[in-house]
Order: sequence, then C-alpha cells, then structure tokens
Amino acid sequence: MSTIYLKLGGSLITDKAGVEAARPDVLRRLAAEMAAARRENPRLSLLLGHGSGSFGHVAGARHGTRQGVSTADQWRGFVEVSDAALRLNRRVVAALLAAGLPAMSFSPSASARVQDGRMVDLATAPIAAALAHGLLPVVHGDVAFDAGRGGTIISTEEVMACLLEAIPAGWFLLAGETDGVYSQSGSTIPRITRAAFTGVAPALGGARGTDVTGGMASKVEQMLALVERHPDLRIRIFSGQTPGALRELLDDPSLPLGTEISP
Repeated sequence: MSTIYLKLGGSLITDKAGVEAARPDVLRRLAAEMAAARRENPRLSLLLGHGSGSFGHVAGARHGTRQGVSTADQWRGFVEVSDAALRLNRRVVAALLAAGLPAMSFSPSASARVQDGRMVDLATAPIAAALAHGLLPVVHGDVAFDAGRGGTIISTEEVMACLLEAIPAGWFLLAGETDGVYSQSGSTIPRITRAAFTGVAPALGGARGTDVTGGMASKVEQMLALVERHPDLRIRIFSGQTPGALRELLDDPSLPLGTEISP
C-alpha cells in the first residue's frame, strides 16, 4: 500500500471561534480510529498533518505574520506564533502516543525554505526515514523564514504538498468539520474537477473563525493544483466529526464519503 496523507483540520481539532480552544475528546477519538486502522493493517503507511486552528491562526492574525516580518515587534510575534502552533502540536502528538501510535513531530520551520510566501524546499529525508521504520510522522502549519518577506506562515497543505514531491502518495485525506464541499443548495458535492470548479466556487465562501491561510475556496484551489501536478493522486475532503469515518477511509480511501477532488 502506498502512503496515505491525512490532514486533521484546525476547525476539527480546535474551536476556531475561540482562542487556543482545543477539542481533546475529538483528538482522542481520531487517534483511536487511526490506531484501530493500524492494528487491522500493520503495514499502513500514514503521514499526518494538522492545522493550527485557534492556536496559530489567532496569533498569526494578531501579528500579521503571513504578510511578512521585519520589525522587532513583528519578530516577537513570529516566535509567539511558533510557540502557539507547537502547543497544539504537542497536544496532538500526546493523543496519538496515548492511543499507542508511534508518532513523531517534524516542525517545518526547522528546514523550510520560502521565497515571497512560496515554499521552495523542505527537508524530506528524515520524514521518509520515519515512514520506512514504521513511525507516524506528524507535521503542522508553522512559521518559516522567508528570503523575500523575512518571515511568514506556511499552511499544513503547503507543507504536505512540498512533501509529495519526494514522498509519493495514492490518497490525500482532509478531515474537517463538514461532510465535504457544499453546493449552493447545501448538499455535498461528490466530485470536483478543474472543469467543474468555476461552477462551484461561488458556493465555497471563506473560513469560519480566524484563518490566515484561506478558507474552503482556497483549499479546493490548492488541491486541484496538487492533483494536476500529481495525476495519480486522489484527494478526499470529509467530516472527521462522524465517528468511524476516518477508520473506514483509512481501510479504503475510495469509499464515496465526502467530496473527491481529481483532475
């Protein structure tokens, strides 16, 4: 089985309308579902990422870090955003370890190279080694040094897209708080392609709560670009709030849950 990329959305594992409001019960359940899938299939190769939700996004919006960093106050904000993102990351990893998963955190800020808000490179060899040894690498949205802006924020999707260049995957699962991507009538769109995107874009709107890296429209646009670069990749956006959904999709990502994004 090829590696499955899984992203736990910040809106799923935190209350993005609050400030540093984690959802420990959701984290425990999701960790238990991942652990159950690994017990069922010990060869399951999983690379996990998670959003920053009401931790990093709130701090990032307060300091304007995404737009750039130059003054002493902004650099102070830069490290505060980093600290907030890491506080959530430690909670996620702790929940995974408590469920019996061999989780290991890899903070993107330690190796990411960014130019004017665009990720250029990221150290992938340590993460590939972790996968080769049966570990569960965990990455997250983070701050990064930027050759053009001084500093910035990189999203979890941007980090995982960079990793895909060196560590291929068959599926990229995005677990959020909605059943998928909704149409203007409120129903779940089963599949989105580039050709169909223009028709559904007006319904996507922005993000609930504070999100400095864009809302659903931005996420879908990023995912379409990703499958265009990697034609063998399939992406599924689904609800992580539905008990058992994550377990089912780790067993069989092709199940028709949520919204599939394909070329």
